[in-house]
Amino acid sequence: MAYPGYPPSGGYPAFPGYPPTGQESVYPPAGQYSFPALPGGYPPAGGGTYPAAPPNAGYPGAYPAPGGYPGVSQAGGMSPYPGVPTGPGFGVPPPGPGFGGYPQPPAQSYAGGGPAQIPVGYPGGQAPSPMPGPPAAVVQGTQGTIQDAPNFDAGRDAEILRKAMKGFGTDEQAIINVVANRSNDQRQKIKAAFKTMYGKDLIKDLKSELSGNVEELILALFMPSTYYDAWSLRHAMKGPGTQERVLIEILCTRTNQEIKEIVNCYKSEFGRDIEQDIRADTSGHFERLLVSMCQGNRDENQTVDYQKAQEDAQRLYQAGEGKLGTDESCFNMVLASRSFPQLKATVEAYSRIANRDLLSSIDREFSGNVERGLKTILQCALNRPAFFAERLYYAMKGAGTDDSTLIRIIVTRSEIDLVQIKQMFTQMYQKTLATMISSDTSGDYRRLLLSIVGQ
Repeated sequence: MAYPGYPPSGGYPAFPGYPPTGQESVYPPAGQYSFPALPGGYPPAGGGTYPAAPPNAGYPGAYPAPGGYPGVSQAGGMSPYPGVPTGPGFGVPPPGPGFGGYPQPPAQSYAGGGPAQIPVGYPGGQAPSPMPGPPAAVVQGTQGTIQDAPNFDAGRDAEILRKAMKGFGTDEQAIINVVANRSNDQRQKIKAAFKTMYGKDLIKDLKSELSGNVEELILALFMPSTYYDAWSLRHAMKGPGTQERVLIEILCTRTNQEIKEIVNCYKSEFGRDIEQDIRADTSGHFERLLVSMCQGNRDENQTVDYQKAQEDAQRLYQAGEGKLGTDESCFNMVLASRSFPQLKATVEAYSRIANRDLLSSIDREFSGNVERGLKTILQCALNRPAFFAERLYYAMKGAGTDDSTLIRIIVTRSEIDLVQIKQMFTQMYQKTLATMISSDTSGDYRRLLLSIVGQ
């Protein structure tokens, strides 16, 4: 079956070349992409592939010194990033209700921000019994830069887009004004209204008028969110080479519900089992971590059990720093199954036991993709917006731009937590996300990105 509402009846337009006519739910055969072939498949990065990371880099580039991830307690009270005042950690909500009063989207009910509140005297004596924390919306609300447009009229928007593309030349600004200011659900309705009104496929028309990065960005915006994640994973594993960072970015950061929907969409649209593709494209401890992630079975209870956090911290210490060699399965078990608030408490308990933070221990005990995957899980537990801010920074830092990563993060977080990602970006790098996008992109591509991100 096709993913609901996607591709449009009559076939999704060739972008490039998929799906073939009459095979809307079948993954396109090789060789039908107009983009040049690159290791790891589509999409191509603006700079060729991922930018080279500095020596001794963590993920996705050089991470702060041990203990330096926003939201984790710092031994000795050091500021997590140079030039940033010390405090309870990035993402800590200001006094008062919520985080700037923003509501918490139901699909992203995770906590983050400041240190978990450990009762006085812990861990010296008997740890307290499990106690509920505040609701996630109170701990750290999140907000996208795009919401449903008020007074939405799909027919009127379809007419605006038709006029913008009719005749000689294209009114790109009119297209940007519509696309950047409608939610994903509203874009699906515009797509359907356009076909009803004009008997033509909107995406085919847009493709005939656009090219390059702005074409890729607009196509991504018109894909249903779940399909876009599934499509990105398929292309990360299709063809020679594997884009492991894409697998990590999606599978290690999504909620259980999102992962289950991605797995189902991957099967229905591409006729493939994602777990089998992961096993075929990865190996060892990294393969096991990703297989664990695609089960979508993480505990999502927001209650923190401090006794269990202490026990898990001790278990992780004994599996790594406290022994010769590393018991990788222990790290996989804890990081793949515990809730994000629980992992945050575990990180803080670990720093008291090991006198170093868990991120730096993973640096010492692991390497390569499994290290990146484990660190991504912890970074999301500590401060998810900071993780994506860092990914965006390294997509634009240095020579060339990793446009596929820039597009994917801006599009996928635009209705979830892009407001908080922008705030973290400014705190971490002393420049705004919009400023860096402006200096790294140009033309309609820049205008559309900035319309989504906002100033």
